[in-house]
Amino acid sequence: MRGRVYSFLVLFLFFLLPGCEKESVRMDSYFVDFATVLVENSNFRFRLDNGRVLIPEKVNNFSAEEGQRVIINYVPIEENMIRINYVTAIFTGTIQSDGFPENYSDDPVNIQSVWVGGDYLNLIIETEYYNAPHRVSLLRNPSSSSIDLYFSHSLNNDPPGYPKKMYASFLLSDLRNQTTTSSVPFRLFINTYSGLRTFELVLQR
Repeated sequence: MRGRVYSFLVLFLFFLLPGCEKESVRMDSYFVDFATVLVENSNFRFRLDNGRVLIPEKVNNFSAEEGQRVIINYVPIEENMIRINYVTAIFTGTIQSDGFPENYSDDPVNIQSVWVGGDYLNLIIETEYYNAPHRVSLLRNPSSSSIDLYFSHSLNNDPPGYPKKMYASFLLSDLRNQTTTSSVPFRLFINTYSGLRTFELVLQR
């Protein structure tokens, strides 16, 4: 008798349990990209590095000038219309043709990613940060027969703190004015905690 009661209880619980499961909620698919700000009649547009221009429904609490680089988190709606989850401005610079080596600073960084896209050299790096703003720039070595670029990073006397991710984009289009080839190869030098690293990169025509 006991065995039958036990079996009944197990079966009863088995049929009850599925009714307690919560319905799964599907989150909207979103994308995170580097992009360049376009300003059209006080309206913001965002050009991805593949040339596609995104048109947001609205942009709240954001202000930037034409050409500012950003990281944009968005949900596609239809065609090029998007809904923005967030957009964050990142450091945007150009190649400095003078100032090397006197203005070069080799405070080391950890490299997470380096790539060329949309006429920009894009970097994701990590460094120790406490409270002082760091200084970064991209310097060209004018005495080199090839195109040699040096990523300059200065701690700016910032004391040891905690690891912080940093983003930067440098416009490379000036390199095209100095060559007639279909693409522009160049070398990038970045000082890391494990020594100076060299990247062989190409700016496509």
